[in-house]
Amino acid sequence: MAATGELIRLMNYVDDIVTTLRRISASIPMMDAEERKRLAEHLRSANLNFSTILGQLEKGEQ
Repeated sequence: MAATGELIRLMNYVDDIVTTLRRISASIPMMDAEERKRLAEHLRSANLNFSTILGQLEKGEQ
């Protein structure tokens, strides 16, 4: 099955997300407790969107 240009672009976005998460992980030791807390809250809100999209993909929904 050949990948469309749109699929390749979306997969590249996922690769960008993974790269960003690695950068965040590498920065955690240099953060103070308040920064870690704020970043965790921000990531938690992003997780809701991630979970929703993943569910749509798995169910074949739009």
